Amino acid sequence: MPAVVAPSSPVGAPDRPADAPVPASPAGEALNRVSTTLPIMLRLTCGLAGAVAALAVRTPPVEPVPLAVAVVVLTGWSVWFARSATRSGLTPGLIGVDVALTVVTCLFIPRLVAAEVLPGEVSWVAILASTSVIVAQLALRPHWAVPAGLLVAAAYALGAHRAGDDVEAVAHATTLVVQTASGTALAMVLRGSSRRADAAFVERQRVLREALIARTARETERRQNRDLHDTVLSTLTMVGLGAVRADSPLLRARAAADLRTLAAARSPADLDVDATDRGDATHPPVDGWLREVAGRFPELPMVVDLAPGVTAPAAVAAAVAESTAAALANVLRHAPGAAVRLRLSGLAGAVVVEVVDDGPGFDPTRVPAHRYGLRESIRGRMGSVGGRAVIDSAPGRGTRIRLEWPHAR
Repeated sequence: MPAVVAPSSPVGAPDRPADAPVPASPAGEALNRVSTTLPIMLRLTCGLAGAVAALAVRTPPVEPVPLAVAVVVLTGWSVWFARSATRSGLTPGLIGVDVALTVVTCLFIPRLVAAEVLPGEVSWVAILASTSVIVAQLALRPHWAVPAGLLVAAAYALGAHRAGDDVEAVAHATTLVVQTASGTALAMVLRGSSRRADAAFVERQRVLREALIARTARETERRQNRDLHDTVLSTLTMVGLGAVRADSPLLRARAAADLRTLAAARSPADLDVDATDRGDATHPPVDGWLREVAGRFPELPMVVDLAPGVTAPAAVAAAVAESTAAALANVLRHAPGAAVRLRLSGLAGAVVVEVVDDGPGFDPTRVPAHRYGLRESIRGRMGSVGGRAVIDSAPGRGTRIRLEWPHAR
């Protein structure tokens, strides 16, 4: 059974829905569509045009009855070929019948083509033969397409010879052989190119999938590192620096909260805030989240100015709140006793939070690369939701951390 290049879906079928998966072999599918559509159009147009040309010249030795039978059969076949190929693709049986009808027609050239129109390779049978050869090369694999083309060439040569025109027999038979060779070569090049294109597509999909997996793993690791930095490490550092007394009730509460956070492996959107304080789970008010954060730091002398009515997506509100918590934890660790102002404002859907302290300040450019707080707990967390953090500080003049969402670019 010959291998046929058939489309994955019938020609003329509705376009693939926008949400349909990308085909595994896009180049192969595109080639299949072209390799089916072109033969259909060739067979249909040449069949109808050939019928008109055949009936235009009926001078002897053309016999009217065989000519009429040939025109009816071939015209009907062209229509049936187009209909069947559109529904089921170019099947081996369809191509076999097409070649067989062309061979029979070529053998009857003496009774179907007038002597004056036979020379020059322009008769309707010559066009029919070329069409069948091209269709076979596009539809069949070479081990079947080449014999089909040579069979049509031999039949045409024999028919033209029987009609008494050996020059036409040799000329168009040679043309058919050339069409067979060039058509087969072109089909092989196209199929090889589509296979290489599909292999490149598969490789690209593999690389993208691996990159996505690696990126997800990195994001998970960064989130876990942020959680660790903002919970256990932060609490232990504050205890070590004396910012929180070992016998403080706050320490017990913070340790319990840290343990819950690590045990639950919460995502950035999960804050230790009671659901009733969050409002709408989709677009909660940010001031409720920040009020809870400020309550975690009773040791800090803090002025809280939270504009009501500022909302944001839950993930954004969580990121803003936890970034604010990281900023306040930095104040408690590095500037204990400093006065702090926590301010929330918003305009046209934007969220702006400022954490300002009058502590000793620092040079942001001299923060070691391995320090995680500013880089990940604040800047990284805001960047993960499309926002940004601006740190303004210098030795001797305190620190201002401004959190913005969305990041105006």
